[in-house]
Amino acid sequence: RNMSSDVVASFLPDGASEVQYTKDKADFRNYADSKLQDRVSRTYEVQHTQMTYTYAQEKLKHFTTHGINMEMTIWEACEMLNAIVDESDPDVDTPQIHHLLQTAEAIRRAYPGEEWDWFHLTGLIHDLGKLLALPQVGLPQWAVVGDTFPVGCKFVEENVFSEFFAANPDNSDPRYNTVNGVYEPGCGLDKVTMSWGHDEYMYQVCLRNKATLPVQALYMIRFHSFYPWHRYGAYTHLLNDQDRDMLKWVLEFNKYDLYSKEDVAVDVAALKGYYTKLAHKYFPEKVKF
Repeated sequence: RNMSSDVVASFLPDGASEVQYTKDKADFRNYADSKLQDRVSRTYEVQHTQMTYTYAQEKLKHFTTHGINMEMTIWEACEMLNAIVDESDPDVDTPQIHHLLQTAEAIRRAYPGEEWDWFHLTGLIHDLGKLLALPQVGLPQWAVVGDTFPVGCKFVEENVFSEFFAANPDNSDPRYNTVNGVYEPGCGLDKVTMSWGHDEYMYQVCLRNKATLPVQALYMIRFHSFYPWHRYGAYTHLLNDQDRDMLKWVLEFNKYDLYSKEDVAVDVAALKGYYTKLAHKYFPEKVKF
């Protein structure tokens, strides 16, 4: 069930251009036989086996309270991501800063006005939570990257590699293996504990640093990896009205996040000035990560 085409078909504002696909759309998110299949499959197998409600709650509490004890500019954080290659991604095998800039620049081409500069910046920072995968932080990649999903309720087949959930302890725990689990229907995603990873962490960084980004940007950051929801229409029983209203924004962001990926380097130095200025508009100069 692909929700994206009809929901967003009439959403683009006047003058906005469609994303330029870097390869055939069917070749993105290939979890069957990509050139990186073994690495991707191993990452999801460990994640789906070990990502429990208790684990996610523990990591949320720890990193919301303590962060990773680093303070730096947004641009410095982007540069630190050069050390990380996402082991769950079947589409690219290049350092993360290139993906950040590819996403931001794709959005900037489609939404060139200053009134959309928050959208440009969201493209740049959406994956900065992957700083959790730095060696000095100590989290394994399976607890940082990959698609996200609710924990504390039944795992569903709309998740990639859903067969690996069979070995997850929560799968046989009656507290967590029903449709609603620990949640009330319609409670809203803000009350749902998601699998721990870079989305939720970067959302918490935005809150902790009192970023002035609009709510649309915060949804994009917090739920851009929640493909079972925004791509396949799962977990709708947990949504509230705001979640349903924000879906179109998450989908719009996803076009540029996913389809701008390519194994081609970008001119990092040439873009530094613009995005440094943007970061200072919406964040403190030094951000507490």
